[in-house]
Amino acid sequence: MAKTVKRKPKTKRASKDAPARLWLYGRHAVAAALANPARRVRRVLATKNAADWLTAQPMRNDMDARIEDAKPDAIDRALAPGAVHQGLAAEVFDLPRARLKETCAPARAGRPVVVLDQITDPQNIGAVFRCAAAFRAGAVIVQERRTPPLAGALAKAATGAVETVPCVKVVNIARAIEALQGLGYFCAGLAGEADKDIADIPKDKPVALVLGAEGAGLRRLVAQTCDARLRIPIAPAMESLNVSAAAAVALYEIARK
Repeated sequence: MAKTVKRKPKTKRASKDAPARLWLYGRHAVAAALANPARRVRRVLATKNAADWLTAQPMRNDMDARIEDAKPDAIDRALAPGAVHQGLAAEVFDLPRARLKETCAPARAGRPVVVLDQITDPQNIGAVFRCAAAFRAGAVIVQERRTPPLAGALAKAATGAVETVPCVKVVNIARAIEALQGLGYFCAGLAGEADKDIADIPKDKPVALVLGAEGAGLRRLVAQTCDARLRIPIAPAMESLNVSAAAAVALYEIARK
């Protein structure tokens, strides 16, 4: 008699195309997510004080039901060690993917695009998003496999800007620059050793500002693909600016023109 073999029931695997679940924390990051109609929110953990603050902020009508009363230590356990959550955290799904051509076209003067070449520090990326929002940038373009999720410390440093500035994730930064050039952008790479000054940025063209990692700067192919390399004049005693500070100076110069 043949032996009957019991098979384990098949478990459903999550589709690789399904949006990832992420944690946001900090008051401004969570409040911005709850006000963003494109953001799917699974649940919100809030202390009483944080919940009182949150309910006074603009948010979608369906968000009240997602807010759960939680003690600070319960929120601590839900997050990575050391997260400064201010009594507020939200479990959310990743935002819908933004595509370069749909997001960055038509190219418009006064609506720059920021391109990040191998910048990996979450705090720096978050601060760049904050600058991008402050100066009405149309998008931030990053390299997909080298960029941390737009959550956690990154989203907290952005103070809500990841909800308002589209993030375009690309495979190849040099090719993304070529695509932007095809849309009509003047692609300006910031480089401390450049001969031209940031004041030489064109007045009448849409600009894509390309920023490299601190220390390493722009990679050779990325720098060569840009229409020009420009520098921010600073005192010789300082070798360079933090990348988010450089972004703020350059975006202000673009806005001023």
